[in-house]
Amino acid sequence: MENMENSAPRASSCDSCKDSNCSAAKRELGENDQDFEDRRALQSRLCHIGHKIMVMSGKGGVGKSTVAVNLAMGLMLAGKKVGLLDVDIHGPSVPTMLGLEGANIEAGPDGLMPVELGHLKVMSMGFLLRNPDDAVIWRGPVKGNVIKQFLKDVAWGDLDYLIIDAPPGTGDEPLSICQLINPIDGAVVVTTPQRVAAMDVRKSITFCAQVGMKVLGVVENMSGFVCPKCGELTHILRSGGGRLMAEDMGVPFLGSIPIDPMVAEAGDMGQAFVMHHAASPTAVLMRSVVAPLLELPTVKQDA
Repeated sequence: MENMENSAPRASSCDSCKDSNCSAAKRELGENDQDFEDRRALQSRLCHIGHKIMVMSGKGGVGKSTVAVNLAMGLMLAGKKVGLLDVDIHGPSVPTMLGLEGANIEAGPDGLMPVELGHLKVMSMGFLLRNPDDAVIWRGPVKGNVIKQFLKDVAWGDLDYLIIDAPPGTGDEPLSICQLINPIDGAVVVTTPQRVAAMDVRKSITFCAQVGMKVLGVVENMSGFVCPKCGELTHILRSGGGRLMAEDMGVPFLGSIPIDPMVAEAGDMGQAFVMHHAASPTAVLMRSVVAPLLELPTVKQDA
């Protein structure tokens, strides 16, 4: 990780606006020189990104990364310039799901270069591991610093959307994102239909309220099973739990995505399902979840 920090050229501070009155140009009370420069570099990056959206869940195993990957790819297929930042430090799966395992990160003139897949730019801890089986054993402050580097030292360029795939829970990683990206458009919260999952996912919605982040909507994943033979949808789990939770907590419901064996197969093969199986009913449902995100008003980010 030290090599990552030392090899990355610093983003120029406030080059985009040259305004001495913008918030990035003013030192905050008690802020030391390094924190001041980091904040200016961070805001200089973020002001070139239209929308920042975190995909999160209070429960593991709900298919959150699958949703994040297909949201990002769905936005790209809609003609948008998209970044996908995988901040699941301990279990990065985005490189595998996009067929980018083994990709190398190089330093460019404006910072670390993200891995590109069409008009999608990707950064993940998975790109920095010498061996994909290596465990990342870090405490919270170290993880927070790495996430800060991913945001300020990576040459994201001009993006319409940055999708952030957070690990399960409401711990260091999602909290770091909320502190570093301000303003942030909000969170897409992923759940599965059964009550035990929805109970944990409620904590994600409460987290958003406590940190002042908007919930853009709830996605109910694994909502029914699509037969690979006939395509019939069977509700093997209790369905509708995500919608009921969203209604009860007063947040939007974006839609339901069924269990489709082809989705799991595509992820294992490194293919974004929404692109490689675009005509399937499941891909159509995924695109319906993407549609509301295309209508988001621009959130102003100080340069």
